[in-house]
Amino acid sequence: MKSHYTKTVSAVFLLFCLFITSGSSSSFIRQVTDDFNTNLQLEDGDGPDPIQGEAHYLPKHVQDGDEPDPVQGEEHYLHNHDQEISSRDYKVSASNAVVKGLRSRPPSSYSLKMESFNTLLKSKYSERYVSRPFSAAGYNWTLVVYPNGNKNDKGSGYLSLYAAIDNSTLAPHEEVYVDLRFYVFNKKEKKYFTIQDTDVWRYNIFKTMWGFSQVLPGYTFKSPYNGYLYDGDHCEFGVDVTIPTVFQTSELFTVANNFKTPTFTWRLLKFSTLLGDTYFSDVFSIGGRRWNIQVNPSGRDKGKGKALSMYLIVNPNEELRPYERIYVRAKLRVLNKFKFRNVERQIDNWFSHRETGRAYGWGSSEFVTLSDFRDSSKGFLVDDKLTVQVVIEAVSTTKYFPS
Repeated sequence: MKSHYTKTVSAVFLLFCLFITSGSSSSFIRQVTDDFNTNLQLEDGDGPDPIQGEAHYLPKHVQDGDEPDPVQGEEHYLHNHDQEISSRDYKVSASNAVVKGLRSRPPSSYSLKMESFNTLLKSKYSERYVSRPFSAAGYNWTLVVYPNGNKNDKGSGYLSLYAAIDNSTLAPHEEVYVDLRFYVFNKKEKKYFTIQDTDVWRYNIFKTMWGFSQVLPGYTFKSPYNGYLYDGDHCEFGVDVTIPTVFQTSELFTVANNFKTPTFTWRLLKFSTLLGDTYFSDVFSIGGRRWNIQVNPSGRDKGKGKALSMYLIVNPNEELRPYERIYVRAKLRVLNKFKFRNVERQIDNWFSHRETGRAYGWGSSEFVTLSDFRDSSKGFLVDDKLTVQVVIEAVSTTKYFPS
């Protein structure tokens, strides 16, 4: 009887253990399946927003410079870093074009000089150095240096530089677009190595730090022969923080052509009796501007006493700003009764206001020689009448805002 009772209890206990194990296994399998489905969703693009989902960089006590507890503090520090998202979100920058070079001018926003850089390189807890806050473009910033690179931004083995904004100076939904240029002094060249992006960086309360994870390779920066780390362990970094503003003034330049009536013809009667030095045609309008043809029967400048001079000029009453210029493409002609003998000069020039002392008229001081005019067989004078013409092919206009 006792043996039978013992066997019965053992069987019940075994069935109970199998039931518990089955429940745990089911739970475990369901958990693994749920995790697998979650991973699939993230891979399909349903993950957190790349900006809003970003964790802030360091625990507050580490940011403030307090050394973490050797055991608990370090564990917490590493845990936070495991949740960091890359500080450089390439989806924000449209160009991703990086410009590097050397320049003599020092940084304009902030300079950080260090005389014990090797200490940072060797320190177990000095993964990065954060400068004091400085003001630039109406906001507070800090310059952040990673001596051995920001490993969470693919910067391991490089020098990494960032500019972080004080998010307490930002409104809840405010976005600030910033131009950044970072500097590393090179004593050997006596210049600053600079690196910048061709696009602006977008700061907001979710994205407070931008910069470059791979400014210089670590071996390049640390080698004393390259000039970046000099006098033992001295170095200098800097940053320019600029907020570009949207333009308030602008202009719109256009060129019009294919005018309905592009030609103006002028006939000078009794040409041989013209004793004046300069004659002007009536005012005519083409391309939205008023013009005159100017003729000097006895020539001017190089053509004085030798040739007819002729020009297309902007009418003196045409309203032009002192800085305004008009592009004109046109043809000036002296017509001949034998059409194949017409004399033509091409105008492809800029016209300016007369009072500026610049070119307000274009043409030729030696258009046709006076000897050809006096020779009736040449065909320029018909019944002592000279016929000249202009064909305007293109005229520019410029609109200014505000006007």
